[in-house]
Amino acid sequence: MDLVEVTEGTTKFLVPKQDNTEKFPPGTAPVFFNRRMEINRDITVLLMKCLSPSTYLDAMGATGVRGFRAAHECGIETTINEKDSDAVALLEYNSETYCRNIEVVHSDAKVIMNERRFDAVDVDPFGSPAPFLDSASGCAKRFLFATATDTAPLCGAHLKAGIRRYAARPLNTDYHSEVGLRILLGYALREAAKYDRGIEPLFSFAREHFVRIHLKMTNGAGRADKALENLGYIHQCPKCPYREEEKAVLPERRTCPDCGARLTPAGPLWLGAVSDTGIIRQMTEILPETELGSKNQIEKLLNTCMNELPSSTFYDYHRLAKTWRVSPKAIDTVIEELINSGWKASRVHYAGTGIKTDAPLKEIKEILCRR
Repeated sequence: MDLVEVTEGTTKFLVPKQDNTEKFPPGTAPVFFNRRMEINRDITVLLMKCLSPSTYLDAMGATGVRGFRAAHECGIETTINEKDSDAVALLEYNSETYCRNIEVVHSDAKVIMNERRFDAVDVDPFGSPAPFLDSASGCAKRFLFATATDTAPLCGAHLKAGIRRYAARPLNTDYHSEVGLRILLGYALREAAKYDRGIEPLFSFAREHFVRIHLKMTNGAGRADKALENLGYIHQCPKCPYREEEKAVLPERRTCPDCGARLTPAGPLWLGAVSDTGIIRQMTEILPETELGSKNQIEKLLNTCMNELPSSTFYDYHRLAKTWRVSPKAIDTVIEELINSGWKASRVHYAGTGIKTDAPLKEIKEILCRR
């Protein structure tokens, strides 16, 4: 295969030459390398510099970029696993050429995760991580990271596929990206809880084509039960913007107090905080001294997530303005007016026109319509 040298962060490695005219992965190259995921990998490197795991498994290595960067930029004892023979040959060549202290394993991801344990485990498949989270829940001693690129099922565009994969009902709403993130977190928790383990989200986020979660794993039935208290449902009115949360094992039938329609439940999903502000603060502090290609994007993302309210949904205020037939104000003006009226309000990382607030809809409408 034709190889080209690529540098991400401070790490050099070889990847198969890609057809730059191809718009969608995985493309036709013999080993898959997705350049669009650089920010995903940059954030994991930044986070691992804060967490300092002793060992790291890149369970589905492909070109091995995640593992090579973990070893080279974070100084972590790294194992890269891959089941494809061509990819394993490339991994071994890259390891011999650039990073000799990496262990390369030729195996199925589930097999290695069932046979061995690592301080941190990273599951980054093409598509859904759902089939691998059972094995990963037992393999990860302290930290579990996972990426989902099947955003259509997770976010409700492909309802039946979402139900099959995650045993949860997604909902294609204005805040569908947050629903997808919370469904993935809820599924990861339910897989871990089978083994008396819980989760604590460290830094989780959603972008246009993927969802990424970074979790701390906790041990013991009591901690698992405590984490399960964060599972529940979002009830959305199909006729108006009203929604509400319910922490429960099974959803109740609920009716919209504004228009009387029966609410549609999404879930079960995670209703707790999706990130730890202490971790975000640590990542922000070391960001300036860390060489990352997407540093500016990460700085903006961290700042937004740091100030984002922990509630489980947001409003697209342009959609609200259209519903109420008013011209939308500047988003910062809306947030400022909500805060000045005594409510909490913030921007969101999910969408540029998204607002989180604890204000009821009638108060939001009054502020949007005020001139």
